[in-house]
Amino acid sequence: MHIKKDDTVVVITGKDKGKRGKVLKVFTKTGRVIVEGVNVQTKHQKQTRKERSDIKHIEGAIDASNVMYWDSKSKSGSRVGHRIEGGQKVRYAKKSGNSID
Repeated sequence: MHIKKDDTVVVITGKDKGKRGKVLKVFTKTGRVIVEGVNVQTKHQKQTRKERSDIKHIEGAIDASNVMYWDSKSKSGSRVGHRIEGGQKVRYAKKSGNSID
């Protein structure tokens, strides 16, 4: 997968197109990611003995193909490539060429 946890990404399609956020969680088996402030859903919390009832707003998962790595150097979304540097496989932004890892 081209996106990892704590990457800054921009949404390229859907209702939240154009929003930027930090990746909070990555689900590699399903190919989905949770991005901070994107795809916010309303959950109604039922009252229990310990907690009151509440309406919570939490981020839902979106498909990893709908996000693009945010390249801070070029100030836009960029595709991610892989190359070998010093015997290590590193990710790099294809638009600017600078390494991510």
